[in-house]
Amino acid sequence: MYRLLRQRSVQVILVIALYLSVAAALPEDIHRGLYTVSLCVKDLLLWLLPITVSVFIAHAVSSFEKQAPLFLLALFAFEAVSNMASVWYAFGWGMLTTGQLTPLESSHFVDAFSPLWRLPFAKPVWWTADKGTIAGIALGLLAAFKGAAIRSVISTGKSMIEKILTQGFARLIPLFVLGFVARMYKMQLLHQMVSQYADFLLWLVVCLVSYMLLLFLVGNGSLKGIKNLLPATGIAFSSGCSLSTMPWTIEGTAKNLDNPDLAKAVIPATTNIQQIGDCIANAFLCFVIYVQFNGYAPTLVIWMPFTLVFVLARFATAAVLGGAIFVMLPIYESYLRFTPEMIAIILAFNVILDPLITCSNVLANGALCRVFEKTWRHVLRQQSKPQFEDTL
Repeated sequence: MYRLLRQRSVQVILVIALYLSVAAALPEDIHRGLYTVSLCVKDLLLWLLPITVSVFIAHAVSSFEKQAPLFLLALFAFEAVSNMASVWYAFGWGMLTTGQLTPLESSHFVDAFSPLWRLPFAKPVWWTADKGTIAGIALGLLAAFKGAAIRSVISTGKSMIEKILTQGFARLIPLFVLGFVARMYKMQLLHQMVSQYADFLLWLVVCLVSYMLLLFLVGNGSLKGIKNLLPATGIAFSSGCSLSTMPWTIEGTAKNLDNPDLAKAVIPATTNIQQIGDCIANAFLCFVIYVQFNGYAPTLVIWMPFTLVFVLARFATAAVLGGAIFVMLPIYESYLRFTPEMIAIILAFNVILDPLITCSNVLANGALCRVFEKTWRHVLRQQSKPQFEDTL
């Protein structure tokens, strides 16, 4: 029971259930106080985002200093393309499934519910994720060519940011969600939204399963390779952490490859950043939430820049519970104009669906390693460089 209560998804469900059971009896200031805390956490995240992106990307770039340049370039491009393809796949599923979605009534957007106070220091408009991306790439390249001292600073910074996200903000997730739930409760938004999301969660499961099957068919030509990754998938479901499954992911993936040693090079490099289940689930949920709150689907003009920043941000997230989502939330706000209610919904679903999403990440990484093996062989044939044959 203690281990169950430590699960973040269980904590969120219990906190929301407890709040809803007593919400009608709570004074107005309690509701507003909960919302104030959530906004404070969100504002702090907006300040932290560019630094997080910069440090994580710098660490990723500098860590490849000893790898063959062509191998690094091919792997980086492959991961970017695979993440982007999954986002557009989710966009297509969103277009197919949201035709009958009933938008929220416009009267619900009359906001008479305000926080008790806000942080006195506002974030400048130029303090954004794209600036952090540029700075991270530059810093990572500098570290790769200028020695260990800079890499040590970057590594220390990465460790500090990870601790802040996973040991600080992640533990605030139940309280963070609760404040926005309080706002939705007071604005009478909860019932209408909850009644519509059950069907879309089923569609999300179908969407994820279909994509996993497709990846194994493309990579292995059959579905037999799935059984080799079942042990890693089971561990991912119980732990909620892709990193903790890495030894089993490598072992299962190696059985599906012509060259088993390639798994030892690819899986560690892709576990943090090639999170297909995460990309599909969040892109699909973003699409559904956007349609419900706006009454229409996001246009290509909106979705294309969002996709680009979304994919770049995958290179700056930790594959641990509570880490990645905090990097993504400000991006949803900036590029999709998510309101606090929309952020609360997608955050809650990320926590509740984390076991499913983590399992999908592990399965997809194993399947895509086989696809990359085929791609890498093709690159070598095109380049005809014998010095790269040792990597296979």
